[in-house]
Amino acid sequence: MAFEGLSEKLQGALRKLTGRGRLTEQAVRDALREVRMALLEADVNYLVAKEFCRRVQERCVGHDILESLTPGQQVLKIVNEEMTAIMGGQNARLTWSSGVPTVFMLCGLQGSGKTTMAAKLALWLSKQGKKPMLAACDIYRPAAITQLQVLGGQVNCPVFERGTQDPAVTVREAIESARYYGRDVLIIDTAGRLHIDEVLMHELERVKAAARPQEILLVVDAMTGQDAVNVAKAFDEQLSVDGILLTKLDGDARGGAALSVREVTGKPIKFSGIGEKIADIEPFHPERMSSRILGMGDMMTLIEKAQEAFDEGEADKLARKVKTKHLTLDDFLEQMQQMKKMGSLQSVLSMLPGIGAKLKDVEVDDNAMKKPEAIIRSMTSKERKNPQILNASRRKRIARGSGTTVQDVNALIRQFDQAKQMMAKMQPTGRHGRMRVPFM
Repeated sequence: MAFEGLSEKLQGALRKLTGRGRLTEQAVRDALREVRMALLEADVNYLVAKEFCRRVQERCVGHDILESLTPGQQVLKIVNEEMTAIMGGQNARLTWSSGVPTVFMLCGLQGSGKTTMAAKLALWLSKQGKKPMLAACDIYRPAAITQLQVLGGQVNCPVFERGTQDPAVTVREAIESARYYGRDVLIIDTAGRLHIDEVLMHELERVKAAARPQEILLVVDAMTGQDAVNVAKAFDEQLSVDGILLTKLDGDARGGAALSVREVTGKPIKFSGIGEKIADIEPFHPERMSSRILGMGDMMTLIEKAQEAFDEGEADKLARKVKTKHLTLDDFLEQMQQMKKMGSLQSVLSMLPGIGAKLKDVEVDDNAMKKPEAIIRSMTSKERKNPQILNASRRKRIARGSGTTVQDVNALIRQFDQAKQMMAKMQPTGRHGRMRVPFM
């Protein structure tokens, strides 16, 4: 998980201030020495780490503790605010042109994940009601155009390509095609290099002149750490970058890129790639990322994921079934499917306050739902609707069909019965009939 090492060390340093009645200069200095080392080990830019610790110390030293906060909580609050500030303060949204289409030009080094991020961004925009088109302008990397076409098919987004034609000409034709077919967003996937060179920059400048993009978005690999700052500065000097898309934030990225690039370049991080799946993209919220790093959870993102995953109509349907006590294993399966839409179990649990640090040495099985899903799918429609008819012979057949054991089938039925009992105790309350779970 990204930031795991940084998170653990920061929380350890801040815990040493708990229990003090006043924040002395020496106590704060000792704690911030550890904080500075943790930031440097996470490959955060040296000047960023130094300035961050200076600002935190300036705010902490000699301050009386608020009545509602302990010293540790006071420092945590200050660190959270300053960390949020160095990552941009607030979410930076995409801007839109007055004409159609709005053009976003993606650029970056080869291997940073531009092509995949282009498709991810197209999918995210589609969910916001936009009609994006992708333009394939990487004519050098083998199979780059084919890759974009495959990804475009996965997100149901058209891809405009003209083979190895001059990218500047392709861009002009792509804009006309987008207008003709009523696509209101054009995302340009440009070529990259293993390093920044004059040929690459000259081509990107010509593509920029042809496309006149609303925003130039630099795709940065979070795994590159502090070096991402140098890349961002070089691209910005040549192209005047408007924002940054951070990829591979789900890997063992130490955090240097996310914590350095905004402070050094002044360019906001607009989106982050949080997984390998095409839907694994989310707007970058500095305050939420800071809360995750400090072990405070990220309830807002968790709520948004839940709202996106759970269908309101299905929720109402389930509520009616709970009221009439007509829950079936099909309903149980549907709930599991919706839970899977929220992402991996590890990522969901890491957003709960205080849980992230406890998961460090715990193996969370993201395939935990596969076995019960296989068991339910091995049942007949009649058995799913009436689990009480599952005698010994039926359970043996289901176990064989799902590649599990009879004990696994029995465990699932017990789990289903327990869920039914819990839901039976849920009572509607208030004018709108919302459900309430009684304390047990």
